[in-house]
Amino acid sequence: MNTIKLLAASAFMLLPLSAFAETSDVAYCHALATRYREFYVTDGGHYRDNGPIDGNIAAEQCSAGNLSGIPVLEKKLRDAKVTLPSRG
Repeated sequence: MNTIKLLAASAFMLLPLSAFAETSDVAYCHALATRYREFYVTDGGHYRDNGPIDGNIAAEQCSAGNLSGIPVLEKKLRDAKVTLPSRG
């Protein structure tokens, strides 16, 4: 019984760390989407073009809090030689 209590207490104490990591990842995803749009969509306030469709989908995913857009946006920005935002 003590083992179960100890495991439950340990899991409860680790929850804030995982919540922070998720918040950090969401913020990073949002920053990637912003950087992507700044590079591909606008150029000094003027619309350059719409950008690649897969990048646009990934940017929308990140804007909605869906972290699956991160790898696509990282690749698009790296390929374009754009500096990635800091991650946390």
